[in-house]
Amino acid sequence: MATVMQKIKDIEDEMARTQKNKATAHHLGLLKAKLAKLRREILTPASKGGGGAGEGFDVTKSGDSRVGLVGFPSVGKSTLLNKLTGTFSEVASYEFTTLTCVPGVIRYRGAKVQLLDLPGIIEGAKDGKGRGRQVISTARTCNCILIVLDAIKPITHKRLIEKELEGFGIRLNQEPPNLTFRRKDKGGISFTSTVSNTGLDLETIKAICGEYKIHNADISLRYDATADDLIDVIEGNRIYMPCIYVINKIDQVTMEELDILDKLPHYCPVSAHLEWNLDGLLEKIWEYLDLIRVYTKPRGMSPDYEDPVILSAKKCTVDDFCQRIHKDMVKQFKFALVWGSSAKHKPQRVGRDHQLEDEDVVQIIKKPEPRLGVLPVMMALRFRTDEKGGTNKFCCCSVLYCAP
Repeated sequence: MATVMQKIKDIEDEMARTQKNKATAHHLGLLKAKLAKLRREILTPASKGGGGAGEGFDVTKSGDSRVGLVGFPSVGKSTLLNKLTGTFSEVASYEFTTLTCVPGVIRYRGAKVQLLDLPGIIEGAKDGKGRGRQVISTARTCNCILIVLDAIKPITHKRLIEKELEGFGIRLNQEPPNLTFRRKDKGGISFTSTVSNTGLDLETIKAICGEYKIHNADISLRYDATADDLIDVIEGNRIYMPCIYVINKIDQVTMEELDILDKLPHYCPVSAHLEWNLDGLLEKIWEYLDLIRVYTKPRGMSPDYEDPVILSAKKCTVDDFCQRIHKDMVKQFKFALVWGSSAKHKPQRVGRDHQLEDEDVVQIIKKPEPRLGVLPVMMALRFRTDEKGGTNKFCCCSVLYCAP
């Protein structure tokens, strides 16, 4: 481990010394590829025992979505959990009060959102210091991350935490790179682009692929990509998730300082102790999770507005709705009746591919079940014979039934 850490330090020092320009782009791309491979060795070392390295805390995933609280020690994560969920998490004036993951549940707009209070991380967590590997491994399983920052501490802590999460393959508030990478058996490296590229050229791409021992591949770019984007696609283990920067303890700063913090993107100011703006934080969490509510309507009854079915806005077809209720419902599905903003008329008869929207009402019509009370016993065939005694010809058939 010490050898790998020394290699990482040497590469980082060389990257810091190297000027960034077109002449050094090839060299920097090669260094970034080597750095990504070394970090992967740290995060997933070969384990001799039963437990694998890089495992998170043993917390069962529950509810409709999962949100994790990440931050340095003593920034108010436990207080925030207590106020939002009513779950007790120990709070004290000293650092590292929380030593394990404490889960809680937020009930908001009919959805159950699991909130995880993770232990404080330290600088160097991505390299295995402290319990950083467990904390960030659990954070990778979340649908959204809340980075909790202390308003009275330097705002540079934001960049430090981002660096730790990025080192573990988590990309915050980013979309997956819009490029295609496909391996092939022969033909060398084929590179095509629909736009002009300033960060990647053929030589840099060949150097990065060569570091991964890839000598035959098709690469197609649809935007001005960087070497980091290509490395992320080749690695294939990156997690892209939304993130909210929760600035806590705003009751201890002036209005002028708060105006400066207001310029940060994706941020939400709160005071967990005084319960300031917690409703605004819940609203922002709901927005970033991108969830929709779909209400069920049994035949001949009113819609059930108390217990909606929660779906992701990216997977909100009628088929996803049926799978969410029960997997066997898809087999019995005939058609659905939909009321709401997604319907052209009310109700609209739709199939499984129909896209649902927030607060739609759905009634599922199932296929008729086979008749179970009557069983076929035998089939009687009637024939007739030609006048000349020829071949028998089929005349009619009847099926006899008998109750079991």
